Amino acid sequence: MTESTTENSLQELAASILEDGVIDAEEVESLRQRLYADGLIDRREADFLFDLNDAVSGRANAPSWQPFFVEAIADHLLQDEQSPGEVDEAEGNWLISRIEGDGEYDAVERALLAHLKEKATTIHGALRFKIDLLGS
Repeated sequence: MTESTTENSLQELAASILEDGVIDAEEVESLRQRLYADGLIDRREADFLFDLNDAVSGRANAPSWQPFFVEAIADHLLQDEQSPGEVDEAEGNWLISRIEGDGEYDAVERALLAHLKEKATTIHGALRFKIDLLGS
C-alpha cells in the first residue's frame, strides 16, 4: 500500500469510527486488527490514534479503548529500533506535543504516562519532568 493509500484508508476508518462520536468495542477490535496487521504501530498510526482519542475524549467509549490506546502507543515508543525499551528525547517531545495538542491530559493519556513510567527502562528529557509533575 502506498503512503497516500494508507493515509486515505486511515481517514476513511476514522470517519467510520467517529460517525457516532464514540469508539465501541467492535471498533476497538477493528482498529487492533488493522493497525497491528504488520505487527508494528508506526508514527502515522500513532498520530492517527491520538487524533481519534482527541475526538472522543471524555465520551462513553468502550472500556477496551483505553487499554488498546495505551498498548499501541507504548508499543510504538518502546519497540522501536533506535531506542528499544526507552522513551528517548525525540519520542518524549513528540508525545508531549500530541498530549498537549488539545490543551488537556485526559484519563486515557494519563494512563499512557503511568504505563510508560512502569514499563520503560528510561524516559529522557522533558517527558520525565512532565510525568513526575503530574504524578503519573
